[in-house]
Amino acid sequence: MTLTLTLHTQPAVPLEAEVITPDNMTGLTAAQVAALPVLHGNQAAQLGDFFHVEGEANGEVRLVGDLSRIKHIGSGMRGGKLHIDGDVGMHVGAGMVDGEIVVEGSADDWAGAEMQGGRITIKGHAGHSLGSAYRGSSKGMLGGEIIVHGHVGSEAGNSMRRGLIAIGGNTGEFAGVNMLAGTLLVLGELGARAGAGLLRGTLISMQPVQLLPTFIFDCVYQPNYLPLYLRHARALGLPIHDGFITGAYQRWSGDMVALGRGELLILNRA
Repeated sequence: MTLTLTLHTQPAVPLEAEVITPDNMTGLTAAQVAALPVLHGNQAAQLGDFFHVEGEANGEVRLVGDLSRIKHIGSGMRGGKLHIDGDVGMHVGAGMVDGEIVVEGSADDWAGAEMQGGRITIKGHAGHSLGSAYRGSSKGMLGGEIIVHGHVGSEAGNSMRRGLIAIGGNTGEFAGVNMLAGTLLVLGELGARAGAGLLRGTLISMQPVQLLPTFIFDCVYQPNYLPLYLRHARALGLPIHDGFITGAYQRWSGDMVALGRGELLILNRA
């Protein structure tokens, strides 16, 4: 039986719960899991003060309830699977190394921040700074995949170094800001100032883009590698139309105020 944590008491202030990872709980009884420490505001508490715990810790953990006030779920996780049946708070999957997180609802800010590997799937929307570097850090997402079916806030992929972020909806402003490498795929509309400070890496948009003047048009072509990414995103549940796979793309180089070796690919609708 999967280990199931069901929220029974909504915290009055955000609950710091980085202990909720499959690798932290493997081999523990339900009573031992309930005794794991969390921080409620500035007060020490236990998981059992907020969650009913049932089942066995076998590498898969299911969370049930409105977890929008629960922060750091899955932070630093190194394997296993977390399935979240609801919304989740800030920093879900931040710094994760391996494993899989599935959020059936929406996620707050900093989801997947500085993650190194694994996969996060968010069926709803995501907040600001998805897969981004924390303030003062030069390294954002270092690997893995983030799939968001809905919209996301500003600064998605800030300082991203590798990996894939695929977004089914729109982004806020500054998507891909200061990216060094990696791929940011957006099926909806890219917000203002997308790719500002882009050093390397690829932004892909299926909609017209308000380009910064520091991007230079190169050509219209069909990138050989792009169908692989798009078919992979389709397999992960995003609505990738055949026209996206077979279509031609405008290629723009930039950001020329930075290194200028990045690319912005825009589906050519001419």
